[in-house]
Formats: sequence, C-alpha cells, structure tokens
Amino acid sequence: MNETHIRKPAGNIEARPDKHSGHGGIFHRGILTGFVALTAIAMLPAINAPNLKEGDNFGPAYSVGAEAAHAQTTEGDDTMEEKNKEIISKAFADWANGTGSFFDLLDENAEWTITGSSPISKTYTSRQQFLDEAITPINERLSVKIVPKVRGIYADGDMVVVLWDGTATAKDGTPYNNTYSWFMTMKDGRIVEVVAFFDTIDFTEFWNRITPEKAK
Repeated sequence: MNETHIRKPAGNIEARPDKHSGHGGIFHRGILTGFVALTAIAMLPAINAPNLKEGDNFGPAYSVGAEAAHAQTTEGDDTMEEKNKEIISKAFADWANGTGSFFDLLDENAEWTITGSSPISKTYTSRQQFLDEAITPINERLSVKIVPKVRGIYADGDMVVVLWDGTATAKDGTPYNNTYSWFMTMKDGRIVEVVAFFDTIDFTEFWNRITPEKAK
C-alpha cells in the first residue's frame, strides 16, 4: 500500500503532501538549506559593520577601507611634519647667517614658556611680551648676540623639537654659551606655542652679573 508522506504543520500553515519525497526531496531541501546559509553569511558584514575592526574575517571591504584611510592620514601627517621641519630649519639658518630673525615665525598670540626658576622663567602670552621681557633684556647684556648651531630637528604631528647650542659674548667680555631644547607647536606655518628648556643656573649667573646700560 502506498503511503503519502505528510510534513508536520508549522504554525498555521496547512500541511500538504511532500512531492519531493525520497532522494529528490533531500536534494531540493539541500539546495534550499545551502541557499539560506549563503545568504546569512553574505549578510554578516552588514550586520557586524558597526563593530568591525581592521582585520576582522567578515569585513574585508571595511578592512581595505580602513587601511586606505589610515594611509592617507599618515601621508598627510608626514607631509605636514616635513613642511614644518623645513620652515624651522630655514629660520634657524637665517638666524645663524644674520639674514633674519627667528622670532618672526611667532604668531602674534603665541605662548612661550621658559621652564625652571631663572629671572625670566614664566609663560609669556604674546609675541610682543616675550620680546620685550625676555629677548630684549638678554640682548642688552650681550656685546655679541647669540648665534645658534642646530644639533637636530625632530617633528611629530604639529610639534617640532629643536636641540641646539648657542654661543655669545657678554658685555664684560665673558663667553655666554648654553644648550637649548625648544618644543614648538605649529599651525599654518607659524609657531603658536613653545616650551623652552636650557641651563637656567648658567643663565641666572650671566643675567645677574651684567647690568644693561640703560639700567645703570
């Protein structure tokens, strides 16, 4: 006696005879199952997109995009760093050759912090204040102004660091030499912030020993 195979009803779907019994039914069910599985796998990147990180197995397209964006950002940073280094290098060269003032690079509202406990150690909040209260009084104590010799220029993002030696002669004929590290933040080709380090003990001795002419 022939039997008709009946599927178990699912929900409110009416049960009906399985026309694909035997190997034919298995074959068609296999195709359907495979199709559903492939569809689910294909949807995984979209489902997981908010949580994807570079290198995730289910997000090759996102990984490639992240790598491209990272490469562009890195290239832009490198270009900015090289440009800033060139600007600072030229300014030091002009200073050393007596053909320009390094402080022309300072933004009008630049902040310059001199560390330590010397007579001029503090934060200056404008270019003019820094020149009036630090640079001019130093130069008034010198018969030969400071000449820089750069040891190295380093850049990281918008910051340029310069290690340099300065040689000068005080008005009493005594050499005044010091070593400096300037950490300079750049914006649009100008210096907007500086933190300066040097031997403040030697500087203080020089500062107190020499009295400017107009102060006598």
